[in-house]
Formats: sequence, structure tokens, C-alpha cells
Amino acid sequence: MGESYCATNLTEKGAAQNQIKVDGVTITSDVKPEMKNKRAMVPLRVMSESLGASVEWSDSEVILTKSEMKVKLAVNRSIAEKNGKKMLLDVKPYTKNNRIYVPLRFIAEAFGCNVNYSNFAVTIDTKPLFINGVQVKALQQEYRMTLGGVVQQIHGNAYNETIYNIFAKNKGEKVEAPANYSWSFTIDTPGSYYKNAQYDFLDQKGKSLARFDVYSLIRTFPSELLIGYPETLVHNVSKDEWYLFSNTASQSIYQVINNATNNGFLTVISNTVV
Repeated sequence: MGESYCATNLTEKGAAQNQIKVDGVTITSDVKPEMKNKRAMVPLRVMSESLGASVEWSDSEVILTKSEMKVKLAVNRSIAEKNGKKMLLDVKPYTKNNRIYVPLRFIAEAFGCNVNYSNFAVTIDTKPLFINGVQVKALQQEYRMTLGGVVQQIHGNAYNETIYNIFAKNKGEKVEAPANYSWSFTIDTPGSYYKNAQYDFLDQKGKSLARFDVYSLIRTFPSELLIGYPETLVHNVSKDEWYLFSNTASQSIYQVINNATNNGFLTVISNTVV
């Protein structure tokens, strides 16, 4: 694939007749691709999220953001912007059934994909995530409730890359490990932390390449006893290093996982919650 981040193999007609797969996962959407002016048009939000981008509205524009890339477009406007550079669209975005449709070729190329046409196959393979030179196959998240817990995996490259970057770019100052921390809410010492979830980036054999545990301060104590204790910490278990983290970063991870769930990229491995 050379320098390309993604490879796309499709026919315009086939794109409108078949479901689209990203990293082998059939995209889940309540609306299907369709043809307009001989171009395959796809629902904007589900396709953008499946490629790891966040979707936001600003005034009348739609803003797609992924790492350092920012794409701006608007309904019924033939000019879009990618990192400030203008791009001409073959077909103007339009709304139908409360969804915004955009050209599949535009979305693919905006995210660094090659677009090829053959048969009726519609597949998009995104750039794999590598950690220390080893390819990540899946991200495994585990969290626990009062009784039982859940283990689930995300298999989309773009989702895994986005979450890994959230950990890498949002860790704050390095700190000492807290005196008390565990999965439990029952620790009764001020300054204790409970683990919200652990995240393992797995290789092709299911071995963890990197693990991050996110902890929150237990707030069942008078506020004066918690002065000086940060709200959220992240533990890089692979390196046994602790850092300040933020609730905003944690919420960003939850949003990505929610998108992965809605779009069919998340598989529940076990659920023992009573």
C-alpha cells in the first residue's frame, strides 16, 4: 500500500448496493449508501467514526477531527477544507432522513485511503496500530461492577489508534503511586482510588503489548480530607509509571468506545454482572 494509511476496494455501484466493511467489520447503520450523480454517497457520521474521527457541529459546518487532521464541510457546499486546504467535492453533501451524506471517495481520501474499483466489493482497511514494532490486533477493556464484571474487545484499527493516542497525549505530570488503590469502592482511607477500567492493547496472539489502568479518587470523605489528591490517575502498567490524567480524557475514551459499540466494532468476551 506504499505510504497510504488505508486501502479501499470498491465499485461506485457496488457501494450503493452492498454493506461497507472497515477492517473486516460490516458497518452498522440504519441508512444505506446510495448513488447520486454516479457517485457512491455514504452517511457521514458512521463512516467518519468508523475511521476514528470525531464529528462535531460548529455553526453550519461539520468538523471531523482525528489526531492532527481537521476536515470542515457543509451541506450543499461543494468546497471542503482539510487542515485549511480547500478540497473540491464531486457531489455536494446533502441531508436525507436526518442524515448527512457525503461522497465515499472524499471520506476515504480525507483519511488517507486509496480508492480502487473492482467487482462489487466494498472494503476499507485502515492503518494498523503498532506498539514497539508489533501490530495491535485488538483493544481489550475490562471493568467491574459491585457483582461481576465485563471484558470486551474493539477490533477496529482506527478506534484503537485513537484511544492509544488519548492515553499518550493526555497523560500529565508523572506522580508517585497512591498509597491505596484497587478495583473496590470499599477502601475507607482518604486518598484511596478505585479502578474504573483497564485497557490492554493485544497482539495477534492475545498478549498484552501495553496496558493502561484508569483510577478515580474515592470521594466518600469530607472534602477537606481530599485536598491535594488529584481526581483521576492513569497507571501505565507496562512501565509501572503513574501520571495525572483528566476526566475529560476519560470521557473521550468512553465516547470512542460508545461509537465502536454503535458501529459494530465491539465484541463482549464475557459478562458476569449480576
